Amino acid sequence: MKRKITQKEQVFWCRYANALLARGIEGKSAEWSIRHAQDFVYEGLGDVRLKSFSEAGLKSYLDVIGRKVGFEAWQQRQVVGALEVLLSDVVGLGWAKGYDWVAAKASFSELTESHPTLARERGVSDIEHRILNVKGELGEEALSSLIRLREVIRVRGMSIRTEQTYADWVRRFGSFCGGVFPVEASERVRAFLEYLVLERKVAPATQAQALNAIVFLYGQVLELELGDLGNYKRPVRKKRLPVVLSKAETGALLTQLEGTHKLMAILLYGAGLRLMECVRLRVMHIDFEQHYILVVDGKGGKDRRVPLPEKLVPQFREHLKEVKAQHAADLMMGFGGVFLPHAWAKKSPNAAKEWKWQYVFPSSRISTDPRSGVRRRHHVHENNLQKAIKVAAQRAGIEKRVTCHTLRHSFATHMLADGADIRTVQELLGHADVSTTMIYTHVLNRGGVTVRSPFDSL
Repeated sequence: MKRKITQKEQVFWCRYANALLARGIEGKSAEWSIRHAQDFVYEGLGDVRLKSFSEAGLKSYLDVIGRKVGFEAWQQRQVVGALEVLLSDVVGLGWAKGYDWVAAKASFSELTESHPTLARERGVSDIEHRILNVKGELGEEALSSLIRLREVIRVRGMSIRTEQTYADWVRRFGSFCGGVFPVEASERVRAFLEYLVLERKVAPATQAQALNAIVFLYGQVLELELGDLGNYKRPVRKKRLPVVLSKAETGALLTQLEGTHKLMAILLYGAGLRLMECVRLRVMHIDFEQHYILVVDGKGGKDRRVPLPEKLVPQFREHLKEVKAQHAADLMMGFGGVFLPHAWAKKSPNAAKEWKWQYVFPSSRISTDPRSGVRRRHHVHENNLQKAIKVAAQRAGIEKRVTCHTLRHSFATHMLADGADIRTVQELLGHADVSTTMIYTHVLNRGGVTVRSPFDSL
């Protein structure tokens, strides 16, 4: 039902339109922004005055938007943009000016069909549908071999990341060979590896990765002898040290984060979690009594225990209380289910709605599973935290390349600096070989940095 707008309101919406124009939003985008803003003011606010609207109220409203059936992710991001202009530029609410609107927009991101959380459980019968795009590069026989490669990887229980990487390199090699995988392949493999170095300028690890994929194809799928590759051009292997933040820099970075992103970043640093390990945490993986987090199916399919920072417990409990309330609301609305590993989904399908199976960091929206069509709440998209940490590092004035993994590097380095045993750190990080962990001892060994410059003695 269309609402009649008073003259005073018309003046207000003209101000809003000018604010949109100042941000470069015009045309159809401006029209839809005005419509979203008016829906919020006339229907979403309820009895709350616009100038009294709070951050908690915004979170609740976006949660309602996230449940709308047929409301696409891009439309929900459009709503966030409309509210940003309204609350920060026009109304001028203090909290809205400092609110992380970029993260709010990013939170309305869907897990795609190829996202590791979903793809790792995808049946082999669906694989062919995911690689139709390569038909222009590979012949039918080579395409069948590529499908078989994915099947073999699945049977062996290798990670979805390995599957995606190997399939991509095999596809590139087949395209390089004219759409086929030659029987006598040693010369073509050598030419491909040298092409990667001379033309594509890849790093040594990238060239080795490509070779591993091709060796796997010929040895485990085609069952052909690859033969002696002989000498081929290799890139110069450079010794790189991981970027590590000092404790002061870590504190400054965390200070620039808020809410869920801050909690997640603290876990990356305080428990040494990998990004996807943090994103996929479920409620039952947190043990407040014994102060540990159980990492399930980490890199290499391994489980491990990592410490739960004691200072984080009160904030963590409060966060889970909010998540539980959200879960209860989802159940009342007919949702509340969560993605389950394939075996559990068959063995105990009702477990999807149990509290213990819920994600610790759920998405802000209800979305449709691209495989099954079921509408439910997935975990947050990892890109959200990556963007938030990048922005926080800039705000903190840290002149280093800071990523989510930088916090894990910092965890290991600070643990060793505080006297932890190298084997303990290896276990906490989940490294298969202690030599991988040893890189952090090189970071600690400052070498010539401790020597005083002769210029200082002049």
